[in-house]
Amino acid sequence: MSRVRLSSRKKMVFVCVMIELVLVFLIFRVFYIQFFRAESLQKDAYEQQTRDRLIAPERGDILDRNGNAIATTKTVSSISVIHAQIENEEEVAQILSKKLDLDYEDTLKKVKKKVALMRIKTKVDKELAEEIASLKLKGVMVDEDILRIYPYNNLASQVIGFVGKDNQGIIGLESKYEEFLKGKKGKIMTQTDGRGRELKNSEQNRVSPTSGYNLVTSIDIKLQEYAEQTIEKAVKGKDAKRGSIIMMNPQNGEIYAMANYPNFNLNEPYKINDSELEQKWDSFSQKEKNDYLNQMWRNFNINDTYEPGSTFKVITSAAGIEEGVVSEESSFNCGGGKTVAGRYIKCWRSPRSHGSENFVQGVQNSCNPVFMEIAERLGSDKFYEYMLKFGFDKKTGIDLPGEAVGIMHKKDKIGPVELATMSFGQSFQITPLQLIRAISSAVNGGRLVTPHFAMELRDDSENVIKKFEYEDQGNPISKDTSERMKKILESVVYEGTGNKTYIPGYRIGGKTATSEKLPRRSGKYIASFCAFAPAENPKVISIVLIDEPKGVYYGGQVAGPVMKELLTNALPYLKIEPIYNEKEMELDETKTIIMPKLIGMSLEEGKKALSELKIEYEIEGEGDSIKSQFPPSDVEINFGSKVILYLD
Repeated sequence: MSRVRLSSRKKMVFVCVMIELVLVFLIFRVFYIQFFRAESLQKDAYEQQTRDRLIAPERGDILDRNGNAIATTKTVSSISVIHAQIENEEEVAQILSKKLDLDYEDTLKKVKKKVALMRIKTKVDKELAEEIASLKLKGVMVDEDILRIYPYNNLASQVIGFVGKDNQGIIGLESKYEEFLKGKKGKIMTQTDGRGRELKNSEQNRVSPTSGYNLVTSIDIKLQEYAEQTIEKAVKGKDAKRGSIIMMNPQNGEIYAMANYPNFNLNEPYKINDSELEQKWDSFSQKEKNDYLNQMWRNFNINDTYEPGSTFKVITSAAGIEEGVVSEESSFNCGGGKTVAGRYIKCWRSPRSHGSENFVQGVQNSCNPVFMEIAERLGSDKFYEYMLKFGFDKKTGIDLPGEAVGIMHKKDKIGPVELATMSFGQSFQITPLQLIRAISSAVNGGRLVTPHFAMELRDDSENVIKKFEYEDQGNPISKDTSERMKKILESVVYEGTGNKTYIPGYRIGGKTATSEKLPRRSGKYIASFCAFAPAENPKVISIVLIDEPKGVYYGGQVAGPVMKELLTNALPYLKIEPIYNEKEMELDETKTIIMPKLIGMSLEEGKKALSELKIEYEIEGEGDSIKSQFPPSDVEINFGSKVILYLD
């Protein structure tokens, strides 16, 4: 009997202990939830009881140096559906497909999809969106959205880049400065029941989006337009594969213009710019389409490398002067070529020769044997050292994605023949941007600048949020060598192979090049010219490349006139005043006039106005009235300049 009582008492004690343990656990659990999980659980509960719809922020503008918008944003709307709130799926699909010009079956599938929020269409015009909103269809949501607009269509397309459907930058500056341009999304929060249906009389909470910052760039729209129009005309005129232009301030690396032709329309970035490809477009695989589009979006100036040819002789010259192996009075003799390690390497003028000449004349004549001799005097180690000093082994640091780097021989692989061909710009490859930066160093006092576009960030109230700063990347040569190089290169334009770029009153320096493409003897060339002005204190440097011109292909004859046309318009715009020497003062072409406005005139009226001013002109297109003109009105031009009239 006592054993039974004892057993019952133990059971009661055990039960009491268990109850106490459970109570302690529950108290501890309540304490834990209250003090450690409360915030998280409240958040989870809130998310279950509310539905969020994101609001796209207004993307920051991309501006030129004068504050003109190259890329801007328009407020539009997006149309979405919340399946749980729809009362009649077929009716909603029918109305939306009709209003938004969509396929009914596709729209119905989206409407029926049981997800929290389904986008039906983005980038909808606000008036149409307001019309849909006024129908008050259950489950149909009209929210704010943005549409990226490029007012100048094709202008600097490979530089500016574009955005995708999610308003994220794809290429160019849009991609590079995404973090500053994109802003921060807002949202609309609505209370719902367990099935996701909006509660009656519930209020919507709105968190406003934060706009992105505006990016001020070094681009000048006028100079960019000059570059675009000039290179397009040159490529079409020579039936070339493509062409490009860079215009930069050699003193600080600010890029005024960077043009490629062919280009593409930033407002329609997925539309191929080749009419032949466009006809076959539907027959291509998705991979083939992507490859063609990526090629169209490529920026030849920074994404591709090429053999620079004779423009590289500027670097060989600067290294030779800096090391003291050559001076302006040094004597050379061109016999039409030079034998190096048993191999005969021709001068471009072969079978003719330049004969006896001094160093300056050798630069003016672009004589290959002169530069082979200078490189030989330097030696491969020293020559390679200057290749590195001028930055050909690394990227320039330009603020654009996808920059390529030069393809050079390894130091221990540079034999006598390689050294000889490298001296005049063959057997290695660099980008046009690498070259223009190196030549800038040769004429700006010896500083290797960082080419760039971004200058500052501003908010909507024009407050400067951030200024971008760029450091020089070395001093390949001395200031004295740079001063001597400026004078030598000026003589190339005044007396040498660059004479077709000569503009009376302007001291211009430069160097031509004719690069034979690989494989050799394929008959394909790149004609180029790099020039700077004014020679005594360069404020602008530009490089022109014409890839695979038909017919005459020499740099001086093909790229020279293109450079002249470009600088004829750019120099007065940059307020670089002409200074005439005595010989130039005797010429009528030293006179200047202000370009009249011809747009809107009939062709006959325009021709008469230009004839009275003794200005030559070309006519592009067909029609009876003038749609546009180049140069634009109100620009000071020299007599001897040629005007292009574009007709309807």
